[in-house]
Amino acid sequence: MLRAIIFDFNGILVDDEPIHLKLFQKVLKEEGIIISERDYYARYLGMDDRGCFKTAYQDHGRDIDEHTLADLVRRKALTYRETIEKKMIVFPGVKELVPALSARFPLAIASGALRSEIELILQCIGLRKYFHAIVSAEDVHEGKPDPEIFIKALSSLSRQQDNSRPILPSECLVVEDSKEGIRGAHGAGIRCLAVTNSYPAEELRDADVVVNSLEEVTVNFLEQMVS
Repeated sequence: MLRAIIFDFNGILVDDEPIHLKLFQKVLKEEGIIISERDYYARYLGMDDRGCFKTAYQDHGRDIDEHTLADLVRRKALTYRETIEKKMIVFPGVKELVPALSARFPLAIASGALRSEIELILQCIGLRKYFHAIVSAEDVHEGKPDPEIFIKALSSLSRQQDNSRPILPSECLVVEDSKEGIRGAHGAGIRCLAVTNSYPAEELRDADVVVNSLEEVTVNFLEQMVS
């Protein structure tokens, strides 16, 4: 029985992966590191900001200390906020599906984005009130594909339930767009619905179900996945 749903954020609710790509490229170029669009989608998409910058440095044979890493994240976050306020695109079906699901199940967001970015966008698109919990990059030690973020999101939802029985991983569903997210969900023992917003269906084949758009998804459809 389905009792809770956890959403990824970037690439699932909002179409901002192209923005993240351009900002990663901009900040890294200032440090003498070049990554292509192909590199980003093949290697870095699905990582949080810290993971992306750290991995990019490692891939280019360079060390990075915590101070430098924090500065890179700060610089990207500042430009992201300025950019997203000018251009914010919500994926089709999101504004209809999220309220419908929230009326039936507690919802959480588990994302490698910064909490300030998530909160800003959810308020702007009018969806903040539908999510009972947000677990962001600042809340975990390891980013996806580590399952920590999904375990914490499920635990947070479970603690908020009126009844005493905790929500089990088998009673939850994750909605993701990346291979790392699918691995993380399965690592937490949770089924995963993947949406082809960022990768073709073939690359998301490890998900339990793959759809092309959230417009295809209904409450009954998700309940059948976890029945």
